[in-house]
Amino acid sequence: MIYSVYIINKAGGLIYDEDFSWNKNIEEHTWQQHPIPLVFTADTGRVLVKFGELNSIKPGYSVIAVNRQSVSGTMGPADKPIMEMINNPDCYPLSLTFGKGKVGANEKLMLASMFHSLYAIASKISPVEGSSGIQQLVTDEFSLHCFQTITGVKFFVIVDHKQTACEPLLHRIYELYTDFVLKNPFYLIDMPIRCELFDQNLRRVIEQVERASAYSSATLA
Repeated sequence: MIYSVYIINKAGGLIYDEDFSWNKNIEEHTWQQHPIPLVFTADTGRVLVKFGELNSIKPGYSVIAVNRQSVSGTMGPADKPIMEMINNPDCYPLSLTFGKGKVGANEKLMLASMFHSLYAIASKISPVEGSSGIQQLVTDEFSLHCFQTITGVKFFVIVDHKQTACEPLLHRIYELYTDFVLKNPFYLIDMPIRCELFDQNLRRVIEQVERASAYSSATLA
């Protein structure tokens, strides 16, 4: 699974990002009575799971629907606060749909700047002269793959451990960038990318790569 794609300019500014995962890991549960065995918080403008786990639901997942009605922010159906509904026994049975919450715009800008700095640090501390920066980061839950062009623009994707062919994917994204962004006469270099053709073709490539990876995994199994 491909979670997200980021493009950072040579100065460390975020010029493009797209989240492909927020609506893929959706899980619905119905509770007949209070309480729900999860701890919630609404401090960030969304109702998030703060503590506890249930199946695939983990801390950081947000409530995206209440009683199968989509919600935005902290308010549920009929403009009732979701936290109030969760804590009120009279609102049960209660159905909640959870999804991985989207990262906010300000958080993405900060993360892009931090990664740019880490990339530069990795280049400096490398014992091998002329070494590139970070090409791959691996965690328990996901991995990050990065490709930097000769002009200093960085492309990186965040994927799960089952996803294959990340390096060809990065090069394909770079090709889309040169074809639909750099060749756009209205685009200003190093500025945020607003190009519908780039978006459409990127989504098509992501779908193709994910299907190929899923087929490969199924064949090996």
